[in-house]
Amino acid sequence: MLRVYNTLTKGKEDFKTIKENRVMMYVCGLTVQNYSHLGHIRSAVNYDVIRRYLEYKGYGVTYVQNFTDINEKIVARAKEEGMTTAELAEKYTGAYLDDIEKLNVRRASKYVKATENIDAIIDMIEKLVDRGYAYEADGNVYFSVDKFEGYGKLSGRNLEDMQAGARIEVVEEKKNPMDFALWKKAPEGEKEWESPWGKGWPGWHIECSAMSTKYLGESFDIHGGGSDLIFPHHENEIAQSEACTGKEPFAKYWLHNGSVNLKGEKMSKSLGNFFTTRELLKKFTGPEIRYFLLTKHYRSPIDFTLEEVENARTSMKRIINTINNLERFIDSAIEKGGQTIEIDEEEFVDISAARQKAFEESMDDDFNTARAIGVIHELVKDINKLINVQEFVLTEKSLLLIKEAYSLLNQFMDILGLDLSNNQENNADAEIIDKLITLMLDVRGEARDSKNWKLADMIRDGLNNLGFVIKDTPQGVVWERESDV
Repeated sequence: MLRVYNTLTKGKEDFKTIKENRVMMYVCGLTVQNYSHLGHIRSAVNYDVIRRYLEYKGYGVTYVQNFTDINEKIVARAKEEGMTTAELAEKYTGAYLDDIEKLNVRRASKYVKATENIDAIIDMIEKLVDRGYAYEADGNVYFSVDKFEGYGKLSGRNLEDMQAGARIEVVEEKKNPMDFALWKKAPEGEKEWESPWGKGWPGWHIECSAMSTKYLGESFDIHGGGSDLIFPHHENEIAQSEACTGKEPFAKYWLHNGSVNLKGEKMSKSLGNFFTTRELLKKFTGPEIRYFLLTKHYRSPIDFTLEEVENARTSMKRIINTINNLERFIDSAIEKGGQTIEIDEEEFVDISAARQKAFEESMDDDFNTARAIGVIHELVKDINKLINVQEFVLTEKSLLLIKEAYSLLNQFMDILGLDLSNNQENNADAEIIDKLITLMLDVRGEARDSKNWKLADMIRDGLNNLGFVIKDTPQGVVWERESDV
C-alpha cells in the first residue's frame, strides 16, 4: 500500500484516490520573471518522479501545472529588459520548459497561465463576494479571513496569533490585516483586465484556486509545491476554494518538497543566492543533477554545494558502468553463442525479486527516492558479484537471468527518470570512444595471445592514464570510464 505524508493531517496516510485508478494532481509552478534555479528544478523533478511512480502503480495521472505570468515583479523585470510583460513571460516560460527537458522531466498534461484564465478567476471572485467571504474596497477585492472558520488548518497557525505577530504592510481599506487580495488595481499604464470592480489584475493566490478547480474539479487528489508555499499561498488557496464551492477537502493530499539551501539560506531570487539551472547545466549533465536531487527524500531540505553534485556524479557512474558492461556482456554472449556455463539460477532469481520488493517498498513509503537509489546500488553489487566470479559461465538460462537483471535495473532507472541516453557518457562522441576502446582492447587481446606482454601492458596502462579502467574477468575484458577525457 502506497503511503504519503499529508501536510494537511501532519502524518502519513494510505493513498486512496477520489476516483478509482485515477489521480488528479496540481502542482504550483513558477513566476516567470527569470531563469529557473535549482529550487524550481527540485520541485519539477520530485513531482515528475511521483507522477511516474503513480503510473507504474497503474494509475492514470492528470498533471496540471501553472505559470504566474502577470504581477508587479514581472512588470518591473519587463521594464529592465525592455520588453512587454507578455514577451518576458513567454521568454522565461520557454526557458523553463527547455531546462526541465534536459532533466528528463515529462511535460505536464496541461500547463495553465493566469492571463489565459481571467474569466475563471473573476467568476470565482464573484462567487466569494456573493457568499460574503470577500469584499470590495476602492477597486480592490479582499478575502475576509475572519469569515472562513478553518483558516490556518494547513499551516497549523492560529489566526489570533497570526494577527498579533503579523509583519505585513498596513492597508487601511482592509477589514483585517490578514485579509489578502483577490483582485487588484493594476499600476498605471500596465496590462489590465475589465472586471465588476474596475480594471485590474488577479491576486496571486486566487489564480491557482481558479485554475485547479477549472481543470481538475472542485475536489482533487494531490496538490503539490514547495514547503515555502504552505503559508500563505496554500493556506489561502484552501480558504478561498472551500469557501467558494462549499466542498472540502479542496485537495485530499497536500505534498510539499523541501527547500534547497545555499550556505544555510533558502536559495531564492529575492536573496540573490542561487545558481540558475543553465549555469549548473554547464558544469553537470541533466541526469547528474537529477540524480543528486533524488538522493535526498523530497520532503528534506538540501544543503547545496558543487562538491555534493560531484559526489553524486561519481556515485551515478557506478550504475552507468554496470549498465554499459551488461550491454557489452550480453552483446558479446549473443555474438559468440554456444558457451556452456552454469549459475545458481534460483539464488539470483531470489535476489532480483528481493531487490524489486525493496525498491517498491521504498517508493511506497512516501516516495523515498533516497532509499530506492540505495536499492539500485545493491542490485548493481549483486550483478557485478555474479558476473565477475571465476565460477560464472554462460548458458542459455544464465544469459536470460542477466537480461532480466539488466531489464530490472533499467526499470528502476526509468521510474526515477534517470535517462542515461541524455548523459555525456552516452552521446555521439562517447559512441566513437566506445568503438575506439573496443578496437584497442582487440589489439591488446591479440598481443596477449601472441605473448607480447609489453604491448598488452602498454595499451592497458595507456588507457588507465586516460581515465579508463581495464579489468580482465573470467568472462573477458571489461572497461569502465572513471573520469572525463
